[in-house]
Amino acid sequence: MLKLQNIQELNTPSLVIYKQLRENLFNKENSFVADSPKVVNILLNTDIVVRSILATQEYYDEFEALVASKNIPDLFVTHKQEMEKIIGHKLHHNCMMHGVRPVQTPLDELGETILMLDAISSAENIGSIARSAAALGVDSYLVPIQAPHPYGRRALRVSMGHVSKLRINIYEDIFQTLKTLRARGYTIFACEVDEKALKLKEVKIPKKWVLLMGSEGKGLSKEVQNACDKLVQIEMMPDIRSFNVAIAASILMYTFKNHAFN
Repeated sequence: MLKLQNIQELNTPSLVIYKQLRENLFNKENSFVADSPKVVNILLNTDIVVRSILATQEYYDEFEALVASKNIPDLFVTHKQEMEKIIGHKLHHNCMMHGVRPVQTPLDELGETILMLDAISSAENIGSIARSAAALGVDSYLVPIQAPHPYGRRALRVSMGHVSKLRINIYEDIFQTLKTLRARGYTIFACEVDEKALKLKEVKIPKKWVLLMGSEGKGLSKEVQNACDKLVQIEMMPDIRSFNVAIAASILMYTFKNHAFN
């Protein structure tokens, strides 16, 4: 039997966090907020620390066994209308979760296949790429410190919680990070539309690789391109300049993961 707490005061600290932690905001405990039963349930099946759940009775009735399997200090129950008052906007679901971001993975503990981002600004792209990486078996994800965090509210929602399946490293210096990865045996592929870039179908794929994607608008700078081992581009019609970065990342990851090693 779950020990559910009926809400007595909307502005208690344990509940205010659901309103405060929007988008890419985190508190000193590295807390994050997840939305919707699908995302919450995926996270409940991981080792992520969960501080509380805010949900309706219907959610707890349907997923009682899953919730009971975790040691969660606070299980708040209320009506959907009260949830909307707490968070300050309309909801399309009946469940939210307050969790703690997992400790990031050091560079020397990443997998053999890495998707790396440079200067990405869209939380939706962060989440979409994470979801594709998890689906395709690319288990390591490098994101710059200036970008939206993969556990930001919107990125987490777009990833459908599958970001939790990835080893994540938030790096500060792209050039030092690339240097370290190369020293650990990775081949760095800069993904850029350029006349000097290899066509995707012609790339010889090594066992350990990094796919580096540039920003949505400007792509990768020449300085960053020069710090990589090779340039690679997806073949496309001559009058089309590029794909959306999340779509391009998905095509590249699929090809690299399903190509025989050379």
